[in-house]
Amino acid sequence: MNQARLETTEQATEFFDVVRRRRSIRAFARRQVEKEKLQRILEAANAAPSAGNLQAYEIYVVLNDRRRLTLALAARDQLFVASAPVALVFCAHPALSVERYGKRAERLYSLQDATIACTSAMLAATAQGLATVWVGAFDDDEVRRILGAPRGIMPVAILPVGYAAEKPKAPERRSLDDLVHWL
Repeated sequence: MNQARLETTEQATEFFDVVRRRRSIRAFARRQVEKEKLQRILEAANAAPSAGNLQAYEIYVVLNDRRRLTLALAARDQLFVASAPVALVFCAHPALSVERYGKRAERLYSLQDATIACTSAMLAATAQGLATVWVGAFDDDEVRRILGAPRGIMPVAILPVGYAAEKPKAPERRSLDDLVHWL
């Protein structure tokens, strides 16, 4: 096997290992996330694809303990949000894409952009030995207020980031036969 093919195979193996290792973690160790790791997570989110490359989303990095606690309370008292040393809040910014793409962009594209960026951040965290959990249940207006975000910004996901204090088993998934429809 030539060197280029071997490197490609190794990279693919690493990627699929990261995808398989990712778990939703709700218990975090009392350990800070290194700035370099957080920077790589943000760079991965920034590299995510977006409609028209407009990146119609914003990322709020919440390091302050008190503010993370208020986020946890706004997220239906999911206190694990406050136990992570970092919470990233991904928000759609529809105004950035609506001019080019119209109504569909306003209700969908910016939401997709924010979710793709959040997914890239999750995988980047996992690749660096960190843990995350996607939190989508929260009071939008309260989260926007906590962040000090302007009115047009729509919170989409809170992503607590830290070192895992638990190691859950892989959950059962739907079979591909049930999930995939070949046409």
